[in-house]
Amino acid sequence: MRGVPAPVWIVLATAAFGALALFHLPAFYESFIYLCFFWVVLATSWNILSGYSGYFSFGHAAFFGAGAYTTATLANDFDLPFLWTLPAAAAVAALLGVGIGAVVFRMPRLRGELFALLTLAVTFVLATIVSNTRLDGGPGVYLSGVAIPRIAASPSTTFYLMGLIGAAATLWIAQAVHASKLGLGLFAIHDDEDVAEVMGVPTFGYKIAAFALSCGLAGMAGGVQAVFISYLTTGETFSIILPLNVVLMSVLGGTRHWLGPAAGAVVVTILLYAFTAGGHPVAGRAIVGLVLIAVILLMPSGLLGRFAPRAGGRARRRAVARAAIEPIPAEVEGAPLLAVHGLAKSFSGLKALDGVELEVRRGEILGLVGPNGSGKSTLVNVVSGHYARDAGRILCEGRDIGGLGAHRIAHAGIARTYQIPRPFAHLTVLQNVALPARFGRLAMDRHRAESEAMHWLAFTGLDSKADALPQDLNLHQRKFLELARALASRPRLLLLDEVLSGLSPTEIDHAIETVRNIRDAGATIVFIEHVMRAVMELTDRIVVLDQGKVIAEGKPDEVMRREHVVTAYLGRPHA
Repeated sequence: MRGVPAPVWIVLATAAFGALALFHLPAFYESFIYLCFFWVVLATSWNILSGYSGYFSFGHAAFFGAGAYTTATLANDFDLPFLWTLPAAAAVAALLGVGIGAVVFRMPRLRGELFALLTLAVTFVLATIVSNTRLDGGPGVYLSGVAIPRIAASPSTTFYLMGLIGAAATLWIAQAVHASKLGLGLFAIHDDEDVAEVMGVPTFGYKIAAFALSCGLAGMAGGVQAVFISYLTTGETFSIILPLNVVLMSVLGGTRHWLGPAAGAVVVTILLYAFTAGGHPVAGRAIVGLVLIAVILLMPSGLLGRFAPRAGGRARRRAVARAAIEPIPAEVEGAPLLAVHGLAKSFSGLKALDGVELEVRRGEILGLVGPNGSGKSTLVNVVSGHYARDAGRILCEGRDIGGLGAHRIAHAGIARTYQIPRPFAHLTVLQNVALPARFGRLAMDRHRAESEAMHWLAFTGLDSKADALPQDLNLHQRKFLELARALASRPRLLLLDEVLSGLSPTEIDHAIETVRNIRDAGATIVFIEHVMRAVMELTDRIVVLDQGKVIAEGKPDEVMRREHVVTAYLGRPHA
């Protein structure tokens, strides 16, 4: 039973609920089940953006309302058949979402609570526009004259079946996104958007796609609901209650599982009816609130959170028995791979990089050293696209990549580690390493990416931790997770940012041997490190930075004996 694919379960459940319509249930029960389907669509569609990517939205009522008023306008004013208005309702809501996202998603500061507040503001603005134009005009819009299609014998059965089809389609889309490359990218965005971009995830495009799906499904639900209730007002349609209910349902069911919001929607809808349909509705709502608070406190990941699907089964996890880094042809070994000319970067007037000039040759390990604050990590951040350059050129194989987005730089074959490990907290170790293999230079499929990930986990000694979460690893293991993740993309150039910091002497010896094996497999490495023993053992050349400028370059033994290099590290002697 556990091996049955999720889409099959969706089809079977849809068939079962469809067969239920043959029993001609009383209209009340059909309408109640329709409302469950309605909230399943809204909660699940909200979760595709907000649950998967972490962009918490309070604006779902805006997109629901856009769909509802699109159907009302087309059906009333243009006499368009009801079913024909639904694609238009979904399209209008999706276009509204894309328009908002095209602006907001390009502003890194508009994340978290600012994004939530902005979407809430959009709801109020749209409600004001609708209520002061012919779309509503103030008194509301009646849809009692809209002809209901004869899908079934009665209107209640028709809406029951429409709700069922909408819920099934929404769940199928949510599950497909969850299991796809898009879903993996969205979950990476949820945990650390900047790192996801550097690993090759096209974060802007993925957020736009998720927002469009989320809004379109909400708009479709709005179109159906408009005719179901037969009367629209801006106060009810754009009410803050709708997004609050949707958020509650999704969190209760579990945002990490594609089915979680649907489970939460059904539970909340049943509880609200069970406790508020009697003679004490206020007390009933209080009881519902207490029940939901207890569930959230006892199960913070939601009803289905613990069942969130992880990476593929152990049968697929076979390490690849090969050297996964492409060997360097003899005729180009030693030729320039990366060249930096006049690179500058400032933060609030402080020059972190000041006209940096350096060259990285194929097949070498270039040491990048200097005192704290000299600009080493900033250089890595600019080259990898984490920061935008202020001036200068960054050439990779003769192509200027300085103006490219971080994900396109990753596609060019540049990978990096972080000085302080930044794994994706809610992805397993295997998923963390497979992600750059799927999004990097070679864009592998899932099976091949997982095999590649297992190869590098075995290489770094982490294969036994494939199913663990990063929080279960110690510092040494998290450092090696960073290394395995960078290697999984098969980079042309590997930027190692203080991979030895915080390690014990024995762990350092292990790490030095690992880096040496990586170079022997054919990698070109920029090695940033304060452990001078490792620098002297591993590097072919070193470049010394101080106050954002290159002050020395050459063979390690010769450069580290220069007086001005020693002064940069230790300062000038005083009598």
